[in-house]
Amino acid sequence: MNSPRITAVVLAAGQGTRMKSPLPKVLHALAGRPMIHYVIDAALAAGAADVVVVTGHGRDQVEAYLAKTFGERVRTAVQAEQRGTGHATQIALEKVAPEADLLLLLCGDTPLLDGGELASLVKLLAENPDAPLAMLTMRPADATGYGRILRDENGRIVGIREHKDASAAERAITETNPGVYTARAAFLRDALTKIQPNNAQRELYLTDVVALAAPAGGVVSQLVRDPMNVAGINDRAQLAEAEDVLYRRIADVHRRGGATIRTSAKIDAGVIVEADSTIEHGVVLRGATSIGVGAVIDVGCVLTDVRVAASALVKPYSVASSSTIGEKAQIGPFSHLRPDSDVGPDAHVGNFVETKKTRLGRGAKANHLAYLGDGDVGAGANIGAGTIFCNYDGFQKHKTTIGEGAFIGSDSQIVAPVKIGNGAYVATGTTVTRDVPDDALAIARLKQENKEGYAARLKSRLKAAAKK
Repeated sequence: MNSPRITAVVLAAGQGTRMKSPLPKVLHALAGRPMIHYVIDAALAAGAADVVVVTGHGRDQVEAYLAKTFGERVRTAVQAEQRGTGHATQIALEKVAPEADLLLLLCGDTPLLDGGELASLVKLLAENPDAPLAMLTMRPADATGYGRILRDENGRIVGIREHKDASAAERAITETNPGVYTARAAFLRDALTKIQPNNAQRELYLTDVVALAAPAGGVVSQLVRDPMNVAGINDRAQLAEAEDVLYRRIADVHRRGGATIRTSAKIDAGVIVEADSTIEHGVVLRGATSIGVGAVIDVGCVLTDVRVAASALVKPYSVASSSTIGEKAQIGPFSHLRPDSDVGPDAHVGNFVETKKTRLGRGAKANHLAYLGDGDVGAGANIGAGTIFCNYDGFQKHKTTIGEGAFIGSDSQIVAPVKIGNGAYVATGTTVTRDVPDDALAIARLKQENKEGYAARLKSRLKAAAKK
């Protein structure tokens, strides 16, 4: 028997006024991705061959994100006038391929959906060939705002009553509708032509198709494992609550994969954390960051789009973005790797060192209080404390090249463009303005002069001046 073709329909046209933002609600991010991203991921994980997203408010932004992220797997349909969930689904059906057998109906503001749970719902409908509709139900601690599940004396679902339309007796029902369905495409196309706006909102409710499915073969249901899986996001407090759940889930996946993740670490979706690595308290890992086997990211570090190789150590309160940290390299504490920094194997970037668009070769070190911008530092080179790569002339950036094994003394200024050769030595306090050959000593400082007995006379004069 051939597997049914499944198309997911995601309703994402609402404005989300309670978010108090011009950004469309479904583009508000948690754990590094817009909430609608998680909904689509769950639909695809459940077996959907493609997805139709109904857009409306902020459609240009939503459509641009979907096209960039999912390409042809996601199409959009526009609900220009907000006339309810039933109307939105009608519009979506215009973009659903005729060969679709089953439709998975979802809301774009439910980022904690579980793909496995959705797959079980699809399977439930497939196992009940007479039923035109399957749905999730739940029993939340507080049912306020949710539609109530209406059942007959035999326990069969016969309809849904929205909270605003429910009587006092119906509001006492604890089983509610989270708005997740699987429907046979032919049934849904027909049923949506029959619903009417007979409700307090004067809208076309998708929930009304449940009452039409009941006499047409019945509605099968599945109780949600965890009400948070289907929690809708309406304001930023709910967004934060969902994000906390998502962070815990992400961390648990990495823990089960063999990584040590402390409870206060925040790891975005899509970050790779390999086995036997350690992510300490207060660490934030964002974007396309990857952490290699045995690496340690110590307390308070923030890494965005950073590749950390095996056994590297990033010491407390270091910040890095769009950079690479090599095997067994050491960063920090209090280091800042700006974009395009490439710290090679066994290299060290120490406390209060800032790098930008700079490569440090194997074993190179800049351990204290330095700025290295637009540079190439050879293997084994040593950059002393207080060294500055003077890379910007006010109009253009220029490159500094430090050869292998070179030694740059403390408080040196390297004025780019300049090359310092292999094994060269730059004396402490030198301002380098010309290339330094291999194995040469560069020294540029004023001659020291000592004036015997002058200190006492100077102090006396200064003290007298202070009393005036």
